[in-house]
Order: sequence, then C-alpha cells, then structure tokens
Amino acid sequence: MLAHYIDVIAKIVEVIGVLIMFFGLFFAFYRGIRLTGGFNHDTYVEIRQTVGKSILLGLEVLIAADIMATVVTEPTLRSVLVLGFIVLIRTFLSLSLQVELEGRFPWQKEKSPQGSQRVNQKLHNKTFDTSNLDLDP
Repeated sequence: MLAHYIDVIAKIVEVIGVLIMFFGLFFAFYRGIRLTGGFNHDTYVEIRQTVGKSILLGLEVLIAADIMATVVTEPTLRSVLVLGFIVLIRTFLSLSLQVELEGRFPWQKEKSPQGSQRVNQKLHNKTFDTSNLDLDP
C-alpha cells in the first residue's frame, strides 16, 4: 500500500521536473526580452543562462524522482544498474551544463569580483603608502 503512494509521488515529481524545464524555456524568453528590451546578443546570453538553469533544476528533480521510484521496485541487479546508469547520465548532463553556464566546476571556489577588487585595493595601498615617508623639507 505504501509502495503505491511512493510510486505515485515519484510520478508526480517526474512531471514536476519536466514542467520546470518546459515552463523554464518560456520564462527564459520572457525574461530575456524584458530585461534587454529586444533581440540582441545580451538577450541571447540571458535566455541561454536562464534555459540552462531551468534544465539543471529539472534534471535534479528528475534524479530525485528516479531515486524515489527505486524505493518501490524490487531491488534486482538489473534495476539497480538501470537506475545507476540513468542517474549517471543525468548527473553528467547537470555537471556539463553547470560548467558551461558558470565557467567552473561546482566544487571550485567562486571568483568574486568584489574580493578581487579588495585584494587589488590592498595591494595598491601597500605599494603606494606614503604615510611613513618624511616629505617635509
């Protein structure tokens, strides 16, 4: 009885994952055109980023649905291998999309522009610090 409910929930989660990707596409076009005011290179970049993010989120939800579905299936070697293969493919797609969108792996530290500016400012201050010089004649 519980297995039936978990199976239904897994199917609902799968549908949610697909809907996230589907509506993410339309949202990306709406947002891209609204933010950039027309069709230009900035629109393309914005749409591409938003579509990529919605695909990433949808894939993660689909992976969760696959894991839920395995709870109710009989744990045979074949079913475990199929699940592992599906999760591996979806994880690889998610990883490649994230690298494509952000230009770095998820486990790498984010390069913060504010952090770089602070470091550059500190270096500038140390290099051109004249407070300890006696400039009076």
